[in-house]
Amino acid sequence: MILIILISLLFIFISNIMMLISMILSKKSFMDREKCSPFECGFDPKSFARIPFSLHFFLITVIFLIFDVEIVLIFPIITLFKLVNMLSWMKTSFFFIMILLIGLYHEWNQNMLNWTN
Repeated sequence: MILIILISLLFIFISNIMMLISMILSKKSFMDREKCSPFECGFDPKSFARIPFSLHFFLITVIFLIFDVEIVLIFPIITLFKLVNMLSWMKTSFFFIMILLIGLYHEWNQNMLNWTN
């Protein structure tokens, strides 16, 4: 048991030393002119490459992804219709659809479904 603890401590020590050495030896420059500019085959860029990302577009994308996953989760419910008990299928389907509707109501209540500002 003590041997396992000693080997574990040795591995932790060696990995920490390796991380420390890599941090010391790595040269990082956060505001390098070449890294901040886009690569356009050696030409000067026509516009600034770091344009701000639209948060509205990001929220719409996330909501679409959530609804897409919900549809994928509904498909097995449809296929299980004839394989399981009708009462348990109704309870499970009702519970799942209610969770989805509550989520939709919450998104609607937070004005996330408005497509324009």
